[in-house]
Amino acid sequence: MSNAANEETCQICTENIGRNENGDIFVACNLCSFSVCRPCYEYERKYGNQSCPQCKTRYKRHKGSPAIPGDKEEGCFTDDSGSEFSYKQNSQKEKISEGMFGWHLTREKGKEIEHSDSDKEVPPNPIPHHIRRQQEVKHCNITSKLEFKFIPSQFGLTEKRLCCIALAASIMDPVRDLGSTGLRNGAWKKRVEGWKMKQENRFSPASEKGLFGFDATTNVSVDEASLNDEAARQPLSRKISVRSSQINPYRMVITLRLIILCLFLHYRVTNPVPHAFGLWLVSVICEIWFAISWILDQFPKWFPVNRETYLDRLSLRYDRAGEPSQLAAVDIFVSTVDPLKEPPLVTANTVLSIMAVDYPVDKVSCYVSDDGAAMLSFESLAETSEFARKWVPFCKKYSIEPRAPEWYFALKVDYLKDKVHPSFVKDRRAMKREYERFKIRINAIVSKAQKVPEEGWVMQDGTPWPGNNTRDHPGMIQVFLGQNGGVDEEGNELPRLVYVSREKRPGFQHHKKAGAMNALVRVSAVLTNGPFLLNLDCDHYINNSKALREAMCFLMDPELGQQVCYVQFPQRFDGIDKNDRYANRNTVFFDINLRGLDGIQGPVYVGTGCVFNRTALYGYEPPLKPKHRRETVLFKLCGVSRKKDSKSEKGSEKKKSSNHSDSTVPISNLGDIEEGIEGPGLDDNKTLLMSQMRLEQRFGQSDIFVASTLMENGGVPLYATPENLLKEAIHVISCGYEDVTEWGREIGWIYGSVTEDILTGFKMHARGWRSIYCMPKLPAFKGSAPINLSDRLNQVLRWALGSIEILFSRHCPIWYGYGGRLKFLERFAYVNTTIYPITSLPLLMYCTLPAISNLASLWFLSLFLSIFATGILEMRWSGVRIDEWWRNEQFWVIGGVSAHLFALVQGLLKVLGGIDTNFTVTSKASDEDGDSAELYLIKWTTLLIPPTTLLIINLVGVVAGISYALNNGYQTWGPLFGKLLFAFWVIVHLYPFLKGLMGRQNRTPTVIVVWSVLLSSIFSLLWIRIDPFTSRFIGPDVVECGYNC
Repeated sequence: MSNAANEETCQICTENIGRNENGDIFVACNLCSFSVCRPCYEYERKYGNQSCPQCKTRYKRHKGSPAIPGDKEEGCFTDDSGSEFSYKQNSQKEKISEGMFGWHLTREKGKEIEHSDSDKEVPPNPIPHHIRRQQEVKHCNITSKLEFKFIPSQFGLTEKRLCCIALAASIMDPVRDLGSTGLRNGAWKKRVEGWKMKQENRFSPASEKGLFGFDATTNVSVDEASLNDEAARQPLSRKISVRSSQINPYRMVITLRLIILCLFLHYRVTNPVPHAFGLWLVSVICEIWFAISWILDQFPKWFPVNRETYLDRLSLRYDRAGEPSQLAAVDIFVSTVDPLKEPPLVTANTVLSIMAVDYPVDKVSCYVSDDGAAMLSFESLAETSEFARKWVPFCKKYSIEPRAPEWYFALKVDYLKDKVHPSFVKDRRAMKREYERFKIRINAIVSKAQKVPEEGWVMQDGTPWPGNNTRDHPGMIQVFLGQNGGVDEEGNELPRLVYVSREKRPGFQHHKKAGAMNALVRVSAVLTNGPFLLNLDCDHYINNSKALREAMCFLMDPELGQQVCYVQFPQRFDGIDKNDRYANRNTVFFDINLRGLDGIQGPVYVGTGCVFNRTALYGYEPPLKPKHRRETVLFKLCGVSRKKDSKSEKGSEKKKSSNHSDSTVPISNLGDIEEGIEGPGLDDNKTLLMSQMRLEQRFGQSDIFVASTLMENGGVPLYATPENLLKEAIHVISCGYEDVTEWGREIGWIYGSVTEDILTGFKMHARGWRSIYCMPKLPAFKGSAPINLSDRLNQVLRWALGSIEILFSRHCPIWYGYGGRLKFLERFAYVNTTIYPITSLPLLMYCTLPAISNLASLWFLSLFLSIFATGILEMRWSGVRIDEWWRNEQFWVIGGVSAHLFALVQGLLKVLGGIDTNFTVTSKASDEDGDSAELYLIKWTTLLIPPTTLLIINLVGVVAGISYALNNGYQTWGPLFGKLLFAFWVIVHLYPFLKGLMGRQNRTPTVIVVWSVLLSSIFSLLWIRIDPFTSRFIGPDVVECGYNC
């Protein structure tokens, strides 16, 4: 076929292109002359992304074509001649094409954006989604030799500072060389065909290097026959059920308690209180709600399990000595926002523990997300990268634990235990001195950052720091450690360390932490593309250096790993007072609830300390488990073959998928790509283009990122150069990248709640994935918890507010995903995580109203005893101590009558009235005035008023009740006993709160006391006026009949 004929054939529908009004061949896009016929051109403009499939330039209206929104602003009919971009200058900012997607580009005063072609005004037409918002690379020639520019620190603490990109905002030329990126050539086809072969378990691609020569791929398809050692063929983990002698009595008591609860509610409903019917009705409603809440909380704990890992088998299978490691690559995310509330020294310890983790260094990459774009975080991370060159070899040489220097040197244990190296003591002392110097440098940076210059921070070369305006700044990426720059003092390679600050512009929704995590997912996919991801809060360091290997025992298991979306580790905390007054350790949740869920479909995602399967984060469903059939004699005689042709096999898989999925759970399958390639009657170019367009509409307009999603074992495309990788990395963190994509809706961290962790895990479980709960003997991660009560309540308030947002959203687990692959008891657990703040209303009423139930009733006593029996048996099989269980019960009441109540009110205001509440970052500051300096610190917050009011009401009620009984004789002691017992029950549960208020003088804000006394006085006077429980005796009048009547 001739070239002319090729030019007259549409590359989409393969029909003739046709001619325009002048008789010339119709050209949809003069910028690249991609052959598209008029019907496809008009269809793309009306229903598609309105851009050229090749160069991604927005289609302009041609004469004779119908108008679409956005054409009116263009003001004329035009072909695509000339540049589509030009620039309109303002004194403060440049506003470029404020249209369909509301793009804004701001720049500093007095700066001008240079354009190599022309300097025209921007027409007011909307810029389509795929136009890139890029950063100019000042000295970014990061080729295989990796050139860097050194810029001295503005703080003057070091002579050099590694900086590989400048941060002036500009717009990239929309003309893209598809030949270089390989999207419509053999490289794209190779990616898709490679995926097909991997799906059939016939092929695993060779290792493909990422940025700086990073080897992210892993051939997890280890040939079992090649494993000579019998241990290497054994499972990498084992599920251990709780002993029957412990779990069976527990289940029997739960069943007995359910029966007693039903009988108790029947008794309460059929025995109203005539002279206090309204209050009786309220109390019965509260008791029914307590019963529902207990059922939702209790039954997901019916199948608790323990798990055991075999690290030696993992090493025999994937990490043999003297051979290249086959362990999967892991990209580790650390998120921080405000360096004043999240001290840089805390973040530095987290990063140092990651850099020293016991895992192949070429398989580890650490990405630090600075969502506040603070120069303080940038400078402290630079100092951390320098100290890591000394700290990492020390950790690996002596195998120390933990590998966060602050906590290692603070351990009050015999640090010489099991140490035999003669130079250990000398090296330890030298390293401790080095760490103290490091702390001084960090403290100096923090001290200097306290006073912000009026003109903002300026780098040493005179360039203003791009993040001076935290709400309006370009994206920033800085690679601190990598090839040729990531070597320790002994010449050994270090893991990659990358600083990332995503772009922020006014008018864009940034989705807080969830948006930052999704930006890290895309950046890491472009640069390294490890198949697994670990996310940590900035205050959670790696306490067990083998934590990643523990997770790989599940994720790389040949049988189990294909169904696992993430491995969740329990949260453990340092710096908590020994009595754990405010239940910061939360051991009941981590050691009981999550272990129970692990026996169903897996634990919920708790926001940190979790290793993800990248495929699950991309919104794909897990592979269906094959159903094995036994071949009977009749089966063989009939000659029935197990093999099916590809078409029937695909049809059966689709049928199975449809039987397990629901329309409310959008599920994406990589099989759609295969179907597009093998479509009947379609040529390769068209099908490849269609599959590419579907993926770009789903993942966004980044060719390299889209290609990386097809690499199940990691790695980046071979055809991508380091320059292209860095440009794409800047592109995927732009503020408008997620527009008209499925990010935050079906892909990555899910938006719609401040507790994005619950939503993210729920979506994965609804697709059919399962999660794993891993509890190694040495805790994998440790973090810091809020010490004082005010910060603790604010933290609980944020969690509860997120639950209310989910409850009133389309993702509500009560109805979302029915008919899908979410197990029934797993749904119970998710429903409980969303409705628990509502319990604050009946709890508050119950703590305020006097006891109106008959304590002498057989059913009440039986229910009371069954509650304690359930708690005792839970502690027996879980190993939770009684003091931990009791602290959890106390804080359940404290949080329920304060943080949960306010979360319910704020959530209703936000959902119904559109009144948004601000997310407050929990302070991670360390204790500087002693172990308990902040324990008694009470900051002013309205959360403290309800529990203080309840304390005053019940204390006054106890005193008034005893006085009343003394004045009216012993006949009133019987009814009074029940009321006093209930009042003491409330006071005992609020005792930690009371002790916090009265712990130190002059620490309680006066406004809390004033409001609490006022509210309790009003309630007491109102109660005396109503007095519903007093039986009024109406007898003869003393005045009329005298004293002798």
